[in-house]
Amino acid sequence: MSAGTATGSSGSGRGPLKFLLSADGWPYLFAVAIPLAIVFEITHGDAVLIFVTAAIGLIPAAAIMGRATEELAARSGPGIGGLLNVTFGNFPELIIAIFALNAGLHEVVKASLVGSIIGNVLLVLGASMLVGGMKRDKQTFSATAASAQSTMLLLALATLVMPAVYELIAGTGLPAVGAERVDYDPTVEKISAIASVVLLAGYGAGLLFSLVTHKDLFNPVAEDHSDFAWPVKRSVGVLAGAAVVVGLMSEILVGSITEASETIGLSEFFVGVFVVAIVGNAAEHWVAVLVAHKNKMDLAVNIAIGSSAQIALTVAPSLMLLSFLVGPHPMPLVFNGFELAALIVALFTANQVTQDGESNWFEGFQLLCVYAIFGVAFYFA
Repeated sequence: MSAGTATGSSGSGRGPLKFLLSADGWPYLFAVAIPLAIVFEITHGDAVLIFVTAAIGLIPAAAIMGRATEELAARSGPGIGGLLNVTFGNFPELIIAIFALNAGLHEVVKASLVGSIIGNVLLVLGASMLVGGMKRDKQTFSATAASAQSTMLLLALATLVMPAVYELIAGTGLPAVGAERVDYDPTVEKISAIASVVLLAGYGAGLLFSLVTHKDLFNPVAEDHSDFAWPVKRSVGVLAGAAVVVGLMSEILVGSITEASETIGLSEFFVGVFVVAIVGNAAEHWVAVLVAHKNKMDLAVNIAIGSSAQIALTVAPSLMLLSFLVGPHPMPLVFNGFELAALIVALFTANQVTQDGESNWFEGFQLLCVYAIFGVAFYFA
């Protein structure tokens, strides 16, 4: 690969300033927030400043992760590309959750999980359909592939709901919205642990189905690579470097959540469901909307629905099992009433809008409206 080719896609002959002001380059303008967040953290600065700069510092790291995963996706097809994107895109969410879990912020962890799931199927999918459909009558994607992932989400919903049902009928009830953590009895911990193993097994079977036995359905002929210039080693190296930055910003972000939310006047519940979830998944949010704009709806849907499936079937159960080793006590998968309602509505809505394999801007707008309604209800919760 020539030097001219290697640099063509990132700048296409444009100067650094023009690139930074372009649609591809603007996230990197926020890179200055990374050293600021570190300085504020070391000097024990204002919690709000620490939280805001750490959150903003995740944006350029997420953008470069998104660029690298899009490069990898171009060479592997939408199925594998989507999996790569959501896996690396969910890395910030996992890191944030582990730090919060270690701090004993169980309800914040569960809120961020719910926020990630509903954010992907409502905010990300909605924004992708809206942006992608603006100048088109409709966009198409594989209905079978989308349906398979939506069905996985329904499996996750059934498994995530049952510990809450047990607590409602035979336990102490659902956690309060303002709770930091609840120490449940060993029975619901066992139910959650077994459910977690089932979820992980379900996701493993889903990978076998999509990548092995039915790979042609999920991963059709690879896309044209002409617009992509990064070799695989460079993409992987950039992902690793960005992951380090994401981990550092995530640790700083979590450490400031409690004090910052009190100062701003927002509940930890709202911050967990919306702020942390949106920031933690910024990479896949960015890439999904970008590829939808380029009329690559198969990849956009795989990212949005696939990310929710990965959060529900791998991240949530993994954190539950990890909580036996990290934090003050285990974290059963018992969600509060607002979270359960949001999960049920969001996942059934996702199943409805993806079953025909077509999308338009109006469907995207409707998904965003549902997300906005959730935001209002959670704000006042």
